[in-house]
Amino acid sequence: MTEILQANWNYPTAISVGAGRLAEVAAACVTLGINRPLLVTDPGVLALPFAQTLVALCSSSANGAGVFSDIKSNPTAASVEAGAAQFRSGKHDGVIALGGGSALDCGKTIAALAPQSGTLWQQQDSDGNWSGFDKVAAAPIIAIPTTAGTGSEVGRAAVVTDPEIQLKKIVWHPGMLPTLVILDPELTVGLPAGLTAATGMDALSHNLEALCAPGYHPMAEGIGLQGMRLVKDNLLTAVEQGGDLTARTNMLVASSMGATAFQRGLGGMHALAHSLGAVYDAHHGVLNAILMPYVLKANEAAIGDTMHLIASSLGLPGTGFSAVMEWVLSLREQTGIAHSLAEIGIVDDESARIGAMAAVDSTAATNPILHSADTYSRIFEQACRGQL
Repeated sequence: MTEILQANWNYPTAISVGAGRLAEVAAACVTLGINRPLLVTDPGVLALPFAQTLVALCSSSANGAGVFSDIKSNPTAASVEAGAAQFRSGKHDGVIALGGGSALDCGKTIAALAPQSGTLWQQQDSDGNWSGFDKVAAAPIIAIPTTAGTGSEVGRAAVVTDPEIQLKKIVWHPGMLPTLVILDPELTVGLPAGLTAATGMDALSHNLEALCAPGYHPMAEGIGLQGMRLVKDNLLTAVEQGGDLTARTNMLVASSMGATAFQRGLGGMHALAHSLGAVYDAHHGVLNAILMPYVLKANEAAIGDTMHLIASSLGLPGTGFSAVMEWVLSLREQTGIAHSLAEIGIVDDESARIGAMAAVDSTAATNPILHSADTYSRIFEQACRGQL
């Protein structure tokens, strides 16, 4: 697969898809006027051969470049601010964000924060919008995902943890939208089966919750359905046959489609996953994968028509809610996803706190039912115990 989905540099985002596309980075930097790139990635990815190719590119830059890799699995404001400081001190003029959702979110936020004068939380207003930022354009961003899950490469927002209050916050800035996205399946081939499954289920959760969100957005609905179809047809192959480049490519596309579709909204899976990730520092994709059937069950009364649409569009055996639920449970089992939160070490001793956090999470506002804190506590408890 070698096509360019959109390659007009006058558009906000160009997406280049296909094996070997990593080689386009050097030319892209020239086209975008990036002479001193800052490569933002996490320590694990930095050690991989393809990352070293980019390190060499940055190091050989005519005017000097740099690498920032002080990133945790759930990025914090401290990491973003350290990266922004390095960006400014190194007089960098663009960001190459390489890695999973954490590295991409961190890189995008660094690009937005670097031209500002204050801390990240000083720039962000209470609603997570960008009114606190000076109206200065962010540095240009080249986003290169190495996992197929978050879709952060096509988004204008990032999730950053405030560890002092154990809360995940969504930071939004229009300049966070990367100028170029490179979806190269070769970069995901070495991803272990467990992470392939977890990130793939994260992509599914984005497409699925976007479809369940209330409101009128036919384009997001169409994208979400096709994203789910790509997951259905390719995730298990990507998990079991990690070298299958077609499956890997389609999962990368499904991930980008999910993040495009959720412009319509997300819901309770993410409201709970954000809260649990902040408190327990657990993997976001794993949390969404485990929570999925429990939140679907809690929303059943409001999503009947959507479930019929999904079951029909995906050609599932059976009809409606039961068909979709059976498929989700089967896919989780086949890909090795745990059935309960207890299996990953999370117990329900803080259910009241988690429920309260989830109820006010920004993604809860577009859940098909506006659940109370008590209801979110109950969903959390059921997910801990594996009780559907």
